[in-house]
Amino acid sequence: MCLGIPMQVLETDGFTARCAGRGEERSVNVMLIDEVPEGSWVLVHLDRAVRPLEVDEVEPLNRALDAILLAAKGENVDHLFADLMEKATA
Repeated sequence: MCLGIPMQVLETDGFTARCAGRGEERSVNVMLIDEVPEGSWVLVHLDRAVRPLEVDEVEPLNRALDAILLAAKGENVDHLFADLMEKATA
């Protein structure tokens, strides 16, 4: 399974960007998307930015990735989706 990782652009030259996310920094090819200013967020797949992200997309994506890691270890993930559970019971 391949996953995209949300990463924040720290600096860019228009072709590549130094990005940070989920505890790591890496060089990312940004030529597949429109210009990305420093401070913006992108979805990174195989060291390529595949699309820009809105700020409000970052936290849910990171929670989903955290849930995958915890579920793979057999741990409970309910706390990562408490807001969804509240909406479902309302």
